[in-house]
Amino acid sequence: MNDHNYIAVEGIIGVGKTDLSSLLAEKLKARLVLENPEENPFLLDFYNEKKRYAFQTQIFFLLSRYKQQQNFLEHDLFMKKVISDYFFEKDKIFASVNLDEKELFLYERIYSLLIKNVPKPDLILYLQSDPQTLYKKLRRKRKKQFQKIELDYLLALNEAYNRYFFHYDETPLLILNSDDFDFQKNPSHLDELLELLKKPQKGRRYYVRR
Repeated sequence: MNDHNYIAVEGIIGVGKTDLSSLLAEKLKARLVLENPEENPFLLDFYNEKKRYAFQTQIFFLLSRYKQQQNFLEHDLFMKKVISDYFFEKDKIFASVNLDEKELFLYERIYSLLIKNVPKPDLILYLQSDPQTLYKKLRRKRKKQFQKIELDYLLALNEAYNRYFFHYDETPLLILNSDDFDFQKNPSHLDELLELLKKPQKGRRYYVRR
């Protein structure tokens, strides 16, 4: 896999991060690391009253993700391939959308202390998609938190993600339009990605299916 020991799959809510991460981990015989949003006791309250519960929700996610990232170090991340359905800095992207100015000021002080001890991925796969398409998919899901998500929120997240990754240059970044792939139902799409991962990845690259 061209020394990509730690791959993080990213994108906004509903884009298919967990599904793709699971498939990649199986094919590459890698350790699978998934976040579990359902563990956040404030999440449903947040979707009902965003302003009231935004800070509690964000801080819980920040500390939970930090703890999970520390487990990477304890288990010697670089001795085995790892596929994760998020990377730590996504937390800051969500915070920029969810928090007001004063909350964000306090959040960033905490974040700046934690980020120093977080491992960087060797490669980030950024899955893009049309927010309106994702919104329709989320409305069909059974989980309550997905049904509470509004289109305007997805649009705001999409804008924040694109803005963040437009300037991101800390690790190799491979950008895919997930609307062009069906990794679960079309094995050839997954094989195409696996072949792509065998090649050296430097800087930012947009991959378009022909």
